[in-house]
Amino acid sequence: MFIGREAELKFLNDRYNDTSGQLIVLYGRRRIGKTETLREFCKDKPHVFYSCTQSPDRVQLLKFSTQLLRENIPASKYINEFADWESAFRAMLELPYKSSKKLIVIDEFPYMCKGNKEIPSILQNLWDSILKDSNIMLILCGSSMSFVEKELLSEKNPLYGRATGIYKMSEMGFYDAVKFFPDYSERDKILAYCVLGGIPHYLRQFDPDISLEANIKKNILTKGCVLYSEVEFLLHQELRETPIYNSIIEAVALGNTRLNDISQKSLIDDTSKTSVYLRNLIELGIIEREFSVDTKTKEKANSNRGTYKLTDNFFRFWYTFGFSNYSQLEDGDVDGVYEYAVKPTMQNFASLVFEDICKDFVKELQKKNRLPFRYAKIGRWTGKTTVRDINDPIKVRSAESEIDILCISRNNTEYLIGECKFKNAPFAYSEYLDTKAKLSELKNKAKLYYALFSISGFDEKITKESKENADLLLFDLYDIVNLQ
Repeated sequence: MFIGREAELKFLNDRYNDTSGQLIVLYGRRRIGKTETLREFCKDKPHVFYSCTQSPDRVQLLKFSTQLLRENIPASKYINEFADWESAFRAMLELPYKSSKKLIVIDEFPYMCKGNKEIPSILQNLWDSILKDSNIMLILCGSSMSFVEKELLSEKNPLYGRATGIYKMSEMGFYDAVKFFPDYSERDKILAYCVLGGIPHYLRQFDPDISLEANIKKNILTKGCVLYSEVEFLLHQELRETPIYNSIIEAVALGNTRLNDISQKSLIDDTSKTSVYLRNLIELGIIEREFSVDTKTKEKANSNRGTYKLTDNFFRFWYTFGFSNYSQLEDGDVDGVYEYAVKPTMQNFASLVFEDICKDFVKELQKKNRLPFRYAKIGRWTGKTTVRDINDPIKVRSAESEIDILCISRNNTEYLIGECKFKNAPFAYSEYLDTKAKLSELKNKAKLYYALFSISGFDEKITKESKENADLLLFDLYDIVNLQ
């Protein structure tokens, strides 16, 4: 059963229903669900779906010819293979789809270009001369994001400016991902997302009819299962020097977020080398560089600014629990690793991802116009601000602090300060006062609102205050998971 991807399917169908010729570039990291989404889009539409292989150019042309000639085009009566790529691409116009668009998908298009660097030029000439004015929709799909962004979409590439639509697919958000586990409790839905993230290939490995614990043991920690070797397989497919990348990813997974800290933990002496490795991981969509929500563009150019985090939840889970206990798992000690490594720290592990889920929740509220104001910026905030004094909670002092979610209006006159708690105890009133102290220096310059997120509810004092104070918003586990 196909799940989610409504936005992607709407984009593709809108382009399909357009009367003009369409050249679409759709790309994204491996396992993101591009092929499945394209097949769902093509379902019930006459189409040609060609998946490129890493083959010599002549073999690739033969395979593409065979696929195209199966469609009963006129040339199929006379030839078994096209003489060249121009002839093959030109024959797309002969597809016998008279009542609909001539839909052609070329999956993993970078493989085709790797075998023959002239293919973009051939397509460009045909597009400019005949294809753009034809009732055709050609979709070029690729997993090599660096190739698509630096080659295919760059100014130096012949196809630059020809695409009528460019769509970079990201992993599923929380609200689509949890549809894979409709019968899980709200808490286990969050935990499943914290473990697997929004990669459809990973989500499909879990059996929704067995518990989260059983799924982790059976489908991640057991030698021989798909996810047990997934990280190693992906890194070997995309990168060289995998031992160095392993050490860097592990360092980030274990909480080292600054460039210097990552270098030291990875035993790399030169931070400039670490930056190169991190940049490659960013291009693969495994790591991202994060800045405080109010950071200026000029500051982002400084290589020493910002923090690094794993964008792939499963990679973070594997390097936190699987990679660090690899010897025991190789020995088959699945129950021991789960009982003594995973189970005791799972809640703490999930707290960071919970912040991302809450941010997605706030974004959905904005779409529904259910926030006190429309924000222009949303994200995590770090910096120096007022905090309550530990020794005298009535007083405040200046110190480095963080805000889990900060929403800022376009004119900086309204702020929503969000705090997220993934713990077994209710959100305490003292914790609310800690949140309220942050950015309190702005209260005479801007309107401040507070949003508290908790999987275990709120104490009576906070609940009472929220009823009397419209500027205080409370969201519990059920609200967050079910978008209440």
